[in-house]
Amino acid sequence: MIPFLAVVKRELGSVLRDRTILIAILLQLFIASFSSGLLLGMLSLYDADTILRESGSWIKIGVVAAADDPLESILTERGVTVVPFGTLAEAESAFYARKINAIVDTPRAANGITEIKLYLPESNTVSSLVRMVLQEPLEQYENYLRSQKGIAVHYTDLQGEPSTSFEFVYSVLLPILMFFPAFVAGSLSIDSLTEEFENNTVQTLLSAPLTINGMVSAKIASVLILSVLQSGAWLVLLTLNGIAIRNVGWIFLLALVVAGITSTSAALAAILLRDRERSQFIYALMLLAGAAISSLLNLSPIVTLSRLAVGDPFLSGWIVLAFAIFLAGLYLLLWKTSHRIMV
Repeated sequence: MIPFLAVVKRELGSVLRDRTILIAILLQLFIASFSSGLLLGMLSLYDADTILRESGSWIKIGVVAAADDPLESILTERGVTVVPFGTLAEAESAFYARKINAIVDTPRAANGITEIKLYLPESNTVSSLVRMVLQEPLEQYENYLRSQKGIAVHYTDLQGEPSTSFEFVYSVLLPILMFFPAFVAGSLSIDSLTEEFENNTVQTLLSAPLTINGMVSAKIASVLILSVLQSGAWLVLLTLNGIAIRNVGWIFLLALVVAGITSTSAALAAILLRDRERSQFIYALMLLAGAAISSLLNLSPIVTLSRLAVGDPFLSGWIVLAFAIFLAGLYLLLWKTSHRIMV
């Protein structure tokens, strides 16, 4: 065990001296530490309508409606700037003068039915933004009109974050933070092993009472230690930021198993090719192929992690054992391959 631990210590020291790896770790630390503050900005890239829900005051909507019509107040609650007009002609003049971005006209027919007419600019970008902003308040206005006609509309009062925020946190942000250390672990395994081959230091390293399998295992163990420390830190920081995470133990174990799969498959590529560039390329292809195959088999680690994090009652944490069994088979293949090639 002493030579094994010596190799682990040596690899950890070399990683800590690598500025690129440290920058990547610090970047993840920044995201996890300020996840609640960064959520809005990242959501704006994931769903453009999110930023509009928070700040849409720059959009000016001309409204042509009766004085007692609640449409103006509904739009104001949405966050847009409402400019009331008495007639459609006045609103059109302001629209063509670019004083407002769109017009909402609500003429009432003789039979009492209210129409909703929306006038949009020619610009596709602005029109799309206006439609996204107006979709929700116009649906509320439609419900109001129905209630005025005696048509009752009942909705369940759901509490909590918007669905988009919920989806982003548990299907994008959490998997990125938990699995990114696993992807880095695989890349580090390749760099560590191919460096020994390219510098012709393998035989020197094996002169110690350490087998080739022990040497490979020590290098994998070192990157797994880093991956485990990062995953644990991210879980703690996400929890401190107010993000509720269920089944923390299973999630932590899943992150460890996935890191073991990536680092073992990367080590296998490095042992076979003994070249950094080709090994990294094959490793990237294996990641893409693995993600595609796992999705087709409905056994994706990302989906599993998301369902565990939200506490899905129809998913048992024991599904992690399926990934652990795959890791055991992959490690056995690496063990036999390294022993056959190097001995």
